[in-house]
Amino acid sequence: MEVKGLLKKLESLKYQGLYQKDFFLTWDKTQDEIKAVFEVADVLRYLRENNRSCRIFDSGLGISIFRDNSTRTRFSFVSACNMLGLAVQDLDEGKSQIAHGETVKETANMISFMADVLGIRDDMYIGKGHTYMADMASYLQEGYDDGVLEQRPTIVNLQCDIDHPTQSMSDALHIIHEFGGVENLKGKKIAMTWAYSPTYGKPLSVPQGIVGLLTRFGMDVVLAHPEGYEIMDDVIDVAKNNADQYGGKFTISNSMDDAFRDADIVYPKSWAPFKAMEVRTDLYAKGDRAGIDALEQKLLKQNAEHTDWACTEERMKLTRDGKALYMHCLPADITGLSCEMGEVDESVFDRYRVQLYKEASYKPYIIAAMMFLMKVKHPVEKLEELWNSNKPRWADN
Repeated sequence: MEVKGLLKKLESLKYQGLYQKDFFLTWDKTQDEIKAVFEVADVLRYLRENNRSCRIFDSGLGISIFRDNSTRTRFSFVSACNMLGLAVQDLDEGKSQIAHGETVKETANMISFMADVLGIRDDMYIGKGHTYMADMASYLQEGYDDGVLEQRPTIVNLQCDIDHPTQSMSDALHIIHEFGGVENLKGKKIAMTWAYSPTYGKPLSVPQGIVGLLTRFGMDVVLAHPEGYEIMDDVIDVAKNNADQYGGKFTISNSMDDAFRDADIVYPKSWAPFKAMEVRTDLYAKGDRAGIDALEQKLLKQNAEHTDWACTEERMKLTRDGKALYMHCLPADITGLSCEMGEVDESVFDRYRVQLYKEASYKPYIIAAMMFLMKVKHPVEKLEELWNSNKPRWADN
């Protein structure tokens, strides 16, 4: 589809509520706002593929704050900022005055004098990550209202303890393209299932993000896990309400086979039990190193009781025509390659490798689209201007 067709779809949506706002949770956004992010991501990708500059800034900073390790999301945020014309500065808390007692309020203002966007990942501890982002937003607004900041930077959630919106939305855009349009998702079955990992403590925000978003498109969403690996009750409520509102289905199963049966899409991914992560958060707050080590050993033993929860060739045969789309946020624990036993057979992973890389490739555009809609008051006009200016991203002569 050409730019004019994409912009016509964008023009039909009501997305103005994103302007000068933050992006924390997908379920805080309207259906049109979610769809607008998809449309802008597609336009930005089309522009770049056709060697058009997407720069809307000639200066400014994107500040990245990563309180957990990252490859794809870190580079996606940097790529998105660079594409729109922002330089990126990473806040290394170990090298900042935070180590000397600087408060979150002070940090928020000190790093934001010329910042346009803050990208934050804080997913390690239950009840902490989303709260930290909300506090940062409040302090930025206070700094702006007090005249300290000449503009109020917007915040993009690059993963918190509740949701991973840039991941779930890039996953959704991948599905939309694989199935030929968002209108074709209705009735499609996706199995968001727990899978065995030889490590513990993987965040809940990926499965929570998937069930919290894909239930908005009339899909048949199955959340499957062994007993004891439940996710947050509040997110279950979001998924149920979405299914009711948008005409889909949401079910919870303790059988991986049932979840895979006749599925159009499978997403086997390890995560830590919500209740256990609450305990871990409390232990870290107390500085109880022995308690943390004991919890880790307990959870690893619990994981080991469910090594049969894996995406195998036999299990893939249960899916629709044996050809379900396999998805993962990466990196996956690959049996026989990255570990002795893991989430997925090497043969399955290798068969879908190209699609998995394409799945990951949508994230820079999703992040850029979020930023674009939060910073540009008239997105359709600006995107038309970028296309019509015919300014090349790079000269190939």
